[in-house]
Amino acid sequence: MTPSSRRLFLKTTAATAVSYSRIRGANDRIRLAGLGCGGRTRYLLSLAAQQGAEVVAACDVYEPRIDLVREKINPQAAAYVDYRQVLERTDIDAVIIGSPDHWHVPMTIDAIRAGKDVYVEKPVSHNIEEGRRLLEVAKASRQLVQVGYQQRSWEHFQRAREIIVSGKLGKITLILASWYQAYAEFDPATPFEANKIDWKRFLGSAPEQPLSPVRYFRWRWFWDFGGGHLTDLYSHWCDVIHWFMNEDRPTEVQSMGASYAWKFAECPDTISTMWDYGGRFAVAYNGTLHCHLEGGTLIFRGDKAMLRITRDGFAVYPEGVIPREKTQYPEPEIQMRSLEDGTVAHVRNFLESIRSRRPPNAPLEAAVGAADAAHFGNLALRRGKRLRREEV
Repeated sequence: MTPSSRRLFLKTTAATAVSYSRIRGANDRIRLAGLGCGGRTRYLLSLAAQQGAEVVAACDVYEPRIDLVREKINPQAAAYVDYRQVLERTDIDAVIIGSPDHWHVPMTIDAIRAGKDVYVEKPVSHNIEEGRRLLEVAKASRQLVQVGYQQRSWEHFQRAREIIVSGKLGKITLILASWYQAYAEFDPATPFEANKIDWKRFLGSAPEQPLSPVRYFRWRWFWDFGGGHLTDLYSHWCDVIHWFMNEDRPTEVQSMGASYAWKFAECPDTISTMWDYGGRFAVAYNGTLHCHLEGGTLIFRGDKAMLRITRDGFAVYPEGVIPREKTQYPEPEIQMRSLEDGTVAHVRNFLESIRSRRPPNAPLEAAVGAADAAHFGNLALRRGKRLRREEV
């Protein structure tokens, strides 16, 4: 071991020891920091604060977002532009990462090595290779990583999985996923204080490019920073599919999409993608960003019954029953409504995992699988061809 690597080892070990020493029991207050403090991170931090955690630091490349954390959550939260300075603090137990996608893996790896537990938003990676590297680092540590697939903490999703695993639906060969979400067109008049952003730090590993408000506020729809429909929206359903079906490796994919209304984005606003899972079942996803009726829906088609699930609840409909109006579903055999926002439960599960050291509901390995399937679809879309797994 070289002197420099020994110093890094000792520093990491010491940070981990301090992190563990702070977490003793139910009465200890967990101290959190937010890395990338847009609307989603602020919501997660506020939920954690409501459940007894202390938000002690906020890090963002855009100063007004730090101001919002202080205004809405904790006026005494320390402000940072460089997230590495947050990770150097030994009094912080965990971080919530809600940065653009291309920062997820670098921040998560650095947080793990600094002895912090991590809640990172989906998708956990920006490409397939990144996910593999993150898994290697995480497996060599004792840190916990919860990924923002909150369906795994939602009671009605847990119950629906029990039904599918029980075999009630019979043989499932087709899963239909959709997400219709009315995103507003970017307004060039959106307030933006160019003198309060560290644009170079925002870019990180992305190619050099001029400061752009549209790329900053709508980063999900530019390939340098996000992955469009499949990583932002579909990956939620992909994680549910993998969880319910106990399968996480599609073998083929084909995808097509285009921007029919948006002119500012690189990623398509409308998309249709289909994955094959080794001849066992197929998944078809359709989505557009110009309407919201039906929202996000997931349908499992079995030869005995069909399960339709959303974030509001689920219903199981028997096969072989013809309704009076063929456009209607038959009466459901089983149904359940959502009683609590899954994100509330997901944050609670993360905090409980920090205290107990039990694995969280949305483990890293599963999240990497969901992200990989989304990246697989995007590769097919961008290459304009049907792809087999061995071509990736």
